[in-house]
Amino acid sequence: MTPMKVLLVEDERRMAQLLARGLGEEGHAVDVCHDGETALRQAADVPYDVVVLDWALPGLDGVSVLREWRAKGVAVPVLLLTARGSTGEKVTGLRAGADDYLVKPFDFEELLARLEALHRRGGEHLAETRVGGLSFDAHRRTLSFEGREERLTGREYGLFVELSGHRGDVLTRTKLLSTVWGADFDGAPNVVDV
Repeated sequence: MTPMKVLLVEDERRMAQLLARGLGEEGHAVDVCHDGETALRQAADVPYDVVVLDWALPGLDGVSVLREWRAKGVAVPVLLLTARGSTGEKVTGLRAGADDYLVKPFDFEELLARLEALHRRGGEHLAETRVGGLSFDAHRRTLSFEGREERLTGREYGLFVELSGHRGDVLTRTKLLSTVWGADFDGAPNVVDV
């Protein structure tokens, strides 16, 4: 299984916490947003592999967010996760630009399998990446340099993806905490230095 950088947009905080924990335990880097406006900015700033998007969000709803992303050319695969299960609602979500649709309540294993399928079809994700003398294998989650290979933890993977996606840019501690550790991280900020 290839590790993914996932944006989870869910206003129900308990649900978001459970999903983020489950995806993290599967080795994926997860950022969490609780409203549509934040999600719009987040997807524009960070290259995600997949997005899990709730329809019923405060302020700007998930379908409106999705339409804006697609209008702006954001091509990330999106799984619309919602309690709305009628055929008409599914058609609305898919026509707005969703790549898949899952009705609550759902089984976590099915959600995971659907995200993995979206990721495989995403097309923009490279299994192997080179940054200078480093070689990164996403399938095995290893980083190689001068014949030496190291397996990355989930956090190391997220940090590498974030840094390599912003080559030449200076990233603040706050930005790294938000994108790699997550917006809900409440530990000491010096964890980035460590």
